[in-house]
Amino acid sequence: MTEPTAAGVLAALRARGATLATAESLTGGMLAARLVDVPGASAVFRGGLVPYATDLKATLVGVDGALLDRLGPVAGEVAAALAEGARRRCGADWGLATTGVAGPDSQGEVPAGTVYVGVAGPDGAPTVRKLSLDGDRPTIRAATVESVLALLAERLDATR
Repeated sequence: MTEPTAAGVLAALRARGATLATAESLTGGMLAARLVDVPGASAVFRGGLVPYATDLKATLVGVDGALLDRLGPVAGEVAAALAEGARRRCGADWGLATTGVAGPDSQGEVPAGTVYVGVAGPDGAPTVRKLSLDGDRPTIRAATVESVLALLAERLDATR
């Protein structure tokens, strides 16, 4: 069973000879920082994108602009597209994505604490999880990092 931590998922990916990339909106680079805190991460982690502005989700990561116009940046389909875009743009086997509203204020009709995390793998079928998190901005961002790592660990265990 893969440990749902940065060290755990990196070790599982290294054992498979697989690589990883990230696209982070909500977490603003926290996920990539957590990964590179692990010694030897460079054997697995290819890099990360931080498309914080909505337009960069399209231009930098390749998310369909029509999808962003229709749903906005905080949606499950956007998380899936970000994960797949990170994978493609960075030439990695696996892609992780975070998007959501960290607060303290809501974003339009989307309440603070609404988060989507996504994982895209070599099988081409992204997995997305919607979270409703409580807490202040740093707490929500940290919980999002933990959640996307746990989702990747689940996917890795399911593809053994």
